[in-house]
Amino acid sequence: MTSCEDLTVVQRCKEVISEWLNNIGLELKTSKTRLAHTLIKHEEQDAGFNFLGFYIRQYPVGKYNTGCNTHGKPLGFKTFIKPSKEKVKVHYDRITEVIEQHKAAPQAALITHLNPIIRGWANYYSTVVSGETFSELGHKIYQKLKSWGLNRHPNKSGKWIANKYWQTIGGDNWVFATRQSGKTPLRLLKHSETPIVRHVKVKGDASPYDGNLVYWSSRMGKHPEIPKGVATLLKQQKGKCTYCGLYFTEQSVMEIDHIIPKSQGGKNEMRNIQLLHRHCHDKKTASDGSSGTKFGCNSAKPKPVKSGNRDTHEKSLITEEPDEVKVYVRF
Repeated sequence: MTSCEDLTVVQRCKEVISEWLNNIGLELKTSKTRLAHTLIKHEEQDAGFNFLGFYIRQYPVGKYNTGCNTHGKPLGFKTFIKPSKEKVKVHYDRITEVIEQHKAAPQAALITHLNPIIRGWANYYSTVVSGETFSELGHKIYQKLKSWGLNRHPNKSGKWIANKYWQTIGGDNWVFATRQSGKTPLRLLKHSETPIVRHVKVKGDASPYDGNLVYWSSRMGKHPEIPKGVATLLKQQKGKCTYCGLYFTEQSVMEIDHIIPKSQGGKNEMRNIQLLHRHCHDKKTASDGSSGTKFGCNSAKPKPVKSGNRDTHEKSLITEEPDEVKVYVRF
């Protein structure tokens, strides 16, 4: 895939590539090679093209919605990348096939087989303009599941089937989920529940070797100089303290906190853990009534203290070093 403003240059590039491939006994595959324009029709072909399951096209827009070039000059169009129609059809056909194969199977078995398919496909397209596609797929899948229920209970009404196979969970009145007394219901994932997260470019002056551990941990969720759990929390929280909402900096002193204190029944698991500024941690601890575990110190240099499998540090008389992230864990 290549782009160029001059059509003659693109055509000449195609000729040069074809000649070079012929010399080694190869040729361009006709079905996968074509000249396309992303904004206007070219040779009676619609604008845009498919690439790796994505449909890439530009649309003319007004001056308030237009994209700009690297110099800030308005372009008069905006680029949209969506799931290609072919891949949407393949995905929907796959879901339909699974539903057909589970006509007589329990609802739990059907959900178990569908969830990985939905989760993987939705995650793949979660960085592009997929909201409308996700919504359409949700409606179509509902219709298939409704037919699945009617086929299993031909003598029952639609209301009876809806009450048996759909529940209200978290404000959503139409969740396809199992009804198991005393157990957490097994629910079918929805495409629309997958958040659309745009790819964020790396800052122009940023480098993995610049020592900015907070930035790279927040971006990638890992860094060789940051504990795995802390880096994961930085990415989940998008580099922000969940208490004050401000970004962590290279000079920040961060502490891991239990959202529900262990003294109040909170568990020591990832979904009950957050990363806070040290002063925010103190405020939160004071407000929720949990005293936490404080370590005394008689010297200016903090001494590492073992807490389970984590290395923690004493909080008093902390000496910070410039350009180095300090992470102190307190439970």
